[in-house]
Amino acid sequence: MRTVSDLVSEGVSGRAVLVRSDLNVPLDGETITDDGRIRASVPTISTLADAGARVLVTAHLGRPKGGADAKYSLAPVATRLGELLGKEVALVPHGKRPDLADGQVALLENIRFDPRETSKDDDQRAEFARELVDLVGPDAAFVSDGFGVVHRKQTSVYDVAQDLPAYAGGLVLSEVEVLQKLTGDPERPYAVVLGGSKVSDKLAVIEALLPKVDSLLVGGGMCFTFLAAQGYGVGSSLLESDQIDTSRKLLESGKIVLPTDVVVADRFAADAATKTVPVDAIEDGWMGLDIGPESVREFASVLAGARTVFWNGPMGVFEMAPFAEGTRGVAQAIVDATAKSGAFSVVGGGDSAAAVRALGLPEDGFSHISTGGGASLEFLEGKSLPGVAVLER
Repeated sequence: MRTVSDLVSEGVSGRAVLVRSDLNVPLDGETITDDGRIRASVPTISTLADAGARVLVTAHLGRPKGGADAKYSLAPVATRLGELLGKEVALVPHGKRPDLADGQVALLENIRFDPRETSKDDDQRAEFARELVDLVGPDAAFVSDGFGVVHRKQTSVYDVAQDLPAYAGGLVLSEVEVLQKLTGDPERPYAVVLGGSKVSDKLAVIEALLPKVDSLLVGGGMCFTFLAAQGYGVGSSLLESDQIDTSRKLLESGKIVLPTDVVVADRFAADAATKTVPVDAIEDGWMGLDIGPESVREFASVLAGARTVFWNGPMGVFEMAPFAEGTRGVAQAIVDATAKSGAFSVVGGGDSAAAVRALGLPEDGFSHISTGGGASLEFLEGKSLPGVAVLER
């Protein structure tokens, strides 16, 4: 695939470039609570602007329904992007062609304000793509740099890449290269840590990874379905009864490592009564909301000997202090393995990446922190990612 470096080498001074970035950041009102994705987008945008391109960035925020919604405006993102770039970034309304000088950057308002962006109708998306091309002109180029959305067949990700000369941005390139290391011939032992709420959400990636890994450590809400498959009572913990038989079959691999103790609470709240119990002693009315300290030590022991580590999904409800230590402990074990044994460690985006920052862990303690949770998982499942495939034509 052609890259942004190829585009710059061809010459972009005075030329419009449409860039798809992933700027879908969490907001508290108008305050950005985690700007990781914005920071990750800066290198490609800066490269183009510094080379004299007239850069129009497209991105989405949240899932607005049926048109414009001030709650999902990218205005705070435009401000923060401008701060990081060291130049003003204008927010452009839909349908308005930006008046950009060489080296200037503008951000189109939330691309999902137009329902055609996510339409399943190919003709509707193609029509919207032509309108986006009209904003930058037929002599423009397209750079795909939003790895977190490349698994979506959407207008600003897929269709515009068929109407303009298309190039892969630096972020997309680095993400694909890292994930290819995990799916190719990773150095062993290869350990995967999976958390999150549901087995059903991770079933496809578990089935794809089990034949390839040496150990698969399971925490988060999904571990209780596996514990139920072993015959344990799980109280009021999250449980997918329809996945128990499937979980039992997966356990036959002998590679899945489950918690031995958990932190339970009498209700889902930061000020709930809590206690740490063995997994065979969860009482009725109590719910598991984190893995316990013994489990952290056992997981850390496995990770200490690993040479390749992939982590996706928190070990507990890390947003609440009483249930954050499992995630913190396992993340720190991955950092230690990276530093002490030179393990190649990848954080699979989403809540895991948010946890790293929220818990104050060193981002440079991991070999790579992905910006795309869903895209990372689908890549590891072996699925074709539309936003990548279209760049390989």
